[in-house]
Amino acid sequence: MIFENHFIYFPQKYPRGPYEQARSIPNLQDCWITTSDGVKIHGWYAPAESAKATLVIAHGNAGNISHRYLLLRPLQRHGYNVLMYDYRGYGRSEGSPSEDGIYQDGRAALDYALALPGADSSHTFLWGTSLGGAVAVDVAIQRAVAGVILESTFTSAKDVASALYPFLPVRYFLRTKLNSIGKIKALHVPVLFMHGSHDTIIPIRFGRKLFQEANEPKEFYEIPGADHNDTFFVGGEEYFNRIDRFVTSALPAGSAIRK
Repeated sequence: MIFENHFIYFPQKYPRGPYEQARSIPNLQDCWITTSDGVKIHGWYAPAESAKATLVIAHGNAGNISHRYLLLRPLQRHGYNVLMYDYRGYGRSEGSPSEDGIYQDGRAALDYALALPGADSSHTFLWGTSLGGAVAVDVAIQRAVAGVILESTFTSAKDVASALYPFLPVRYFLRTKLNSIGKIKALHVPVLFMHGSHDTIIPIRFGRKLFQEANEPKEFYEIPGADHNDTFFVGGEEYFNRIDRFVTSALPAGSAIRK
C-alpha cells in the first residue's frame, strides 16, 4: 500500500521526451492551468482552422504529452482544436499524481478549454486513453460536454489488478478505485469506445464490459490488430473517420465553433 502509486503512475518529467519534435505542430501553444487545489499543470493547445469541435485529451499512465504529439497534427487536419495536458507530476506539471489529483487536473483542463475564445460545451469532447478514460468519465459526470471518447480503457483499478496478479489478493488491499464502471451509468452523453483487438495491457474485454454498462447513445470501435499504444497507427484513416462520424452525430445540427 505504501508504494501503490508507484505501480500505477509512470510519469516522465521534462525534458525527457520529444519536446523539440513537437514544435513542428502548427500554432502549438503552451498552456499553464491552475487546478482547484492550486497545482499548476502544463498542456498544449493545437488549434485548427475552421474547427468543428474541441477535443480535451487525457493520456495514459506513462510518459508525458510529448510522447503523444504525433496525434495532434492528424486531428488538426480533421478539423479539431486539441487541448492535451499532463497530470500533476508528469512532464512540466507540478506536484505528484494521485487518484483525486488527476480528477482535479481533468476538471481544470476542461474548464480551461471552455474558457478559450469561441468555446462552448456543445462543441467540446472529452477523450480519455487508458488511465485517462477513468479521468474522462469522472469529469464528464460533473461537467457539461458534447460527448466522450474512451480509448483502450478499463472498468476499474481492482479489475485490472486482479487480471494482472490473479494469484494475489490485490483487490482487497488496493485503495485506488478508478471505478469507471461504477460511474458510467451517470453519464448521459454520446460515448465512443475504441479498443485494439490485441491489447496486451488492457484486454479488450474490459472495454467491452464498460461499454455494456454505458447508456445509449454509444458505439464500440474494435481496431483490428491494434495493441495498447498503436491504435491510431494501426487504425489509419478509418480511426479518424470513426471519430469524425461520432463527433458529427453528437454535434448540434448545422453547428460550428463560434469565431
